[in-house]
Amino acid sequence: MALTDAIAAHFNYWIVIILMMTGFYLVIAHPNKINKLIGLTIFQTSVFILYISFAYVRGATAPIIVEGWDDYVNPLPHVLILTAIVVGIATTAVGLALVVRIHRAFGTIDEDEIQPLLTDP
Repeated sequence: MALTDAIAAHFNYWIVIILMMTGFYLVIAHPNKINKLIGLTIFQTSVFILYISFAYVRGATAPIIVEGWDDYVNPLPHVLILTAIVVGIATTAVGLALVVRIHRAFGTIDEDEIQPLLTDP
């Protein structure tokens, strides 16, 4: 198996790795709260893709019993990811509301500018 075939066979996992590292970088490297929320959302999306990739079964069909099909896809991971998407959207909305409150209280959403304001008496 050539390297290009191996990469093409696991393309979705490469996408997951790229998205995870991008989201992680945004969370760690940027002091801006909005950038951190975007990074968390990208990271969360990569986890969703990873779980859906695990649930995929090549040559299988939806779990509806049909004559001639022996392999079925487990619907549980897909249902769990739909629930996680809803929770993720709600969490992101709460995070954005907190960023608005932080901006009102400190006049900035940059961690490097907020930290001295918290430590000064």
